[in-house]
Amino acid sequence: MAKITPVLLCGGSGTRLWPLSRKSYPKQFTPLLGPLSLFQEAAKRLSGDGYGDPIIVTNSDFRFIVTEQLAAIGQMPGAVLIEPEGRNTGPAILAAALHALASDPDAVLLVAPSDHDIPDAAAFRAAVATALPAAMTGLIVTFGIAPTRPETGYGWLELSAPPQGGAPVALSRFVEKPNATVAAQMLASGKYLWNAGLFLMRADTLAAGFRAHAPEMVPAVAEAVDQATSDLVFLRLAPVPWSRAEAISIDYAVMERAGNLVAMPFSAGWSDLGDWDAVWRDSGPDGNGNATHGNVTVIDCNGSLMRSEAEGTELVGIGLSNLIAVAMPDAVLIADRSRAQEVKEAVARLKTRGARAAETFPRDHRPWGWFETLVLGDRFQVKRIVVNPGASLSLQSHVHRAEHWIVVSGTARVIINDTEKLVAENESVYIPLGAKHRMHNPGKVPMVLIEVQTGSYLGEDDIIRYEDVYARGQGAKG
Repeated sequence: MAKITPVLLCGGSGTRLWPLSRKSYPKQFTPLLGPLSLFQEAAKRLSGDGYGDPIIVTNSDFRFIVTEQLAAIGQMPGAVLIEPEGRNTGPAILAAALHALASDPDAVLLVAPSDHDIPDAAAFRAAVATALPAAMTGLIVTFGIAPTRPETGYGWLELSAPPQGGAPVALSRFVEKPNATVAAQMLASGKYLWNAGLFLMRADTLAAGFRAHAPEMVPAVAEAVDQATSDLVFLRLAPVPWSRAEAISIDYAVMERAGNLVAMPFSAGWSDLGDWDAVWRDSGPDGNGNATHGNVTVIDCNGSLMRSEAEGTELVGIGLSNLIAVAMPDAVLIADRSRAQEVKEAVARLKTRGARAAETFPRDHRPWGWFETLVLGDRFQVKRIVVNPGASLSLQSHVHRAEHWIVVSGTARVIINDTEKLVAENESVYIPLGAKHRMHNPGKVPMVLIEVQTGSYLGEDDIIRYEDVYARGQGAKG
């Protein structure tokens, strides 16, 4: 049996699940429904016997998050392709196919978004095994979800006949998101499935589909892959040819035009977690219809989703019905569940106002760990910094600020100009303005410190970088 290479797509702007999901840290990297992120759950689901190491397609900002989260579950990527800019799923999936074909002309790909919820991983792998023979014959298998309601937020798949026996069925057409009346009719007919955006096929079959139905895209993407440059464990697609590829979805580019598609029905549970109402539904509401997370107290509430995502913040609901309440350190969302889709509009308005919380997550994730701002005032800033075991920040200096570091957990090895010393828990060190400095965690547990910055300018781009094990340029913290 052929070994399947998962292709996990890790882009997206994360607006519909704001404020927990944002452009700088979208929903796939967030543990929405359990201890693991959706990305980690997807990687685990598509692993084990019959599966190879995944190809990850993401952008530069998420590259270290991807590798860190994979390492946390004991996995390694087969490749991490870095898109110079988002061009939708068409070019991203074609790049993965061409990369796979370069080393294996018989490669079989399972393309999956990394931000969906499929609770029964074993059932999904069984469905993939059932569909694999069809893919090996040159068919493209798209996975359709057995509908449970007249959903207007999903695209649908029309089958040539109602599914029987859990086998692939010939696909008649893709259907755009319907209105409520049409969705009810499709649900009643028994010949329609929800479009999950999951595809199984040979890589050469997919490449042939692009050559037939989107031939203008192939040279640009092929050149971007051929001219890709290595950066640590990442492969950066060449930006100039990549910019020539049309920004188009895989459905529009190939799937809606191809004649060799079949649909594999899947009925064991799936959600794209596209809005907070979907999260409420998949969180397993209690007998009163409430789903809670974190430090939450509910009194006489029903049908509501309440999440406290801030340490030490208590979220209390009294007499609420069918509401969404999400509390973060820098933003709070209150909305009627029936209007969950409008969160995207709220984010757009925040961006227009220039609100930092519209796109930037309170915790800024870096390859060495993360930091968050606790207090920001005139000429000073207080941060909490967490450095992973064995990790180091770059050798750097600042033009406009000095820094005071207080270690609260673990031990830091600190370099200041020509001096190196260990700073233990409850000890502190001062970094003068302009001094070359570096911080390293030599221990086996995360090191936590409080940083107090003082100076005339405290922006993250006030940095001169001299050495960096992560091969980053100027202007980024760490």
